[in-house]
Amino acid sequence: MIILPAIDLHEGKCVRLFQGDYSTAKVVAKSPVETARRFEAEGARWLHMVDLDGAKSGKPQNSQLIFEVRESVDLHIEVGGGIRDLKTVEYYLSRGVSRVILGSAALRDPEFVKEAVKKYGKKIAVGIDAVDGKIAADGWTNQSEVDYLELAKRMEEIGVQYLICTDIRQDGTMGGPNLAMLDRLNQAVSCNIIASGGVSSLLDIVALYDLGLYGAIAGKSVYEGALDLRNAIIACQKISGKAAKNRNGVDDELERYFLKSDLIPAIIQEDATGEVLMLAYMNRESLLKSMETGRTWFYSRSRKQLWNKGETSGNFQEIVSISADCDDDTLLVRVNQTGSACHTGSHSCFFKKLQG
Repeated sequence: MIILPAIDLHEGKCVRLFQGDYSTAKVVAKSPVETARRFEAEGARWLHMVDLDGAKSGKPQNSQLIFEVRESVDLHIEVGGGIRDLKTVEYYLSRGVSRVILGSAALRDPEFVKEAVKKYGKKIAVGIDAVDGKIAADGWTNQSEVDYLELAKRMEEIGVQYLICTDIRQDGTMGGPNLAMLDRLNQAVSCNIIASGGVSSLLDIVALYDLGLYGAIAGKSVYEGALDLRNAIIACQKISGKAAKNRNGVDDELERYFLKSDLIPAIIQEDATGEVLMLAYMNRESLLKSMETGRTWFYSRSRKQLWNKGETSGNFQEIVSISADCDDDTLLVRVNQTGSACHTGSHSCFFKKLQG
């Protein structure tokens, strides 16, 4: 499951609201850029940003601050608030935002959502914001009579892959997420569900993980120190967990390993002896295939294609575990090796001793 720390912007400042009430806005950090850098240092790979003024007015009001953050960190950023047309969608995505969130537009202009999804696919998310199960719009200032499950199913039919669900009564309360609401939604649609509102502790994160959700947004609890972001992220960094409903969800969880390059070095180590057998490179697809099949797949830089270790020789590598280093830019793959690992016939590729 992915943890997305939140930065909500109101009049150029980082704030938190209580139950979506703008009159309760409380400044929680001086600088959005420094806050994002702190979240990155604590292990975050995704950031949730909302232009509160934009949500209310219907057009971006704090976009320049969002772009400053984007240029200052190596994070994937999803942005919501005031995105009501394709021009605004393009405005954000063309400047490095990874995903945009459509809220009021989903309720009032489903054809626009359909067009955006057709053009941008998984870069489009929809906010399902509700009070007592009914959808709220315009920065939560207007209440509709549309049931949240009804809207979610409409969005699923359109092709939306990500839904961000907020029980407004829980937002900013530190009272815990509405688990029953989230579970009903997760069971009702095939979309990846991101929980928002009320997350207050590591126990809440565990509860959301157990529901099989894709992600969780944490705001007030992180700013007030009730939730240790680093520990929450570590607890959820289980690549093979049940959080992702489909391959797209797994893809997103793996994105943190490819922020610096489309290829990541993989050190292959024999599980029984601890001997280093070889070094190869993986891209997103080969890493996914390795995880899915239980055998190592790599990317050949010379042939520019995937290759399965042992496919021609029969010397397969059965994966025992996959670990990432502290910087998330190198993998250690422990394997049970059949036969030799090196094409020369040597058990290990590292047999040319230079010293010692």
